[in-house]
Amino acid sequence: MRLIDTHAHIEELADIEQALKRAKTKGLVAIVAVGSSPKANMKTLALAREYSGFIYPAVGIHPSEADGNLNEAVRFISDNAGKCVAIGEVGLDYQITTDRSRQKEVLENMLEIAKRCDKPVSLHSRGAWDDVFSCVQYCGIRKSVFHWYSGPLGTLKRIIDNGYFISATPAVEYSLRHREAIQKAPVEAILLETDAPVRYHGVPSEPSDMAKVLDIVAKLKGISPSQLADVTTGNACKIFGISH
Repeated sequence: MRLIDTHAHIEELADIEQALKRAKTKGLVAIVAVGSSPKANMKTLALAREYSGFIYPAVGIHPSEADGNLNEAVRFISDNAGKCVAIGEVGLDYQITTDRSRQKEVLENMLEIAKRCDKPVSLHSRGAWDDVFSCVQYCGIRKSVFHWYSGPLGTLKRIIDNGYFISATPAVEYSLRHREAIQKAPVEAILLETDAPVRYHGVPSEPSDMAKVLDIVAKLKGISPSQLADVTTGNACKIFGISH
């Protein structure tokens, strides 16, 4: 089986080299490494050069990083977008204290870059699913993935109807709203990810946990892990332009 982790913060892993070796033993053929801050973006691009053909970079500004003067950070993303498979992690988060209008301003800047460079967008939308969807639509984004989607089913339908994707994380094991979204979405609209090194049940994750995500989602969808791997890896290759 061939697997692609479509959303991981590789630069935050404790032992990157060993984590990548373990990932390969679980069938991973590629990882989309997402940046979320100026520092993370630079590290992500460096890792993509070091592990060319396995790590594919995305650069962005997470809503929690939306405070302060970001002119230089936005220029960096614009200048390096062509080297990346996506713009992300970007979006809105209504469960944090960062000013919402500032979050939206930064998101719109990121979407303008994605539109100009014809790049897909990896979206963070916690508590702000409708507003993120509206921004993506308004900016005319053709390809996007609503990472770790746990929002309303009505918004999910609009996401799918517009040809966008959602992604399943290890939280699909226990998060009722996340499970419900993955159950409702057709496999043709699903990607798999770890969001490593996020902790699930207190345990830090890494890309090798994709094998667990695959098994859980396959059971939810009533298909074999190999079938799910074929479809979701194909989905990832399609949206990110990865050849594997």
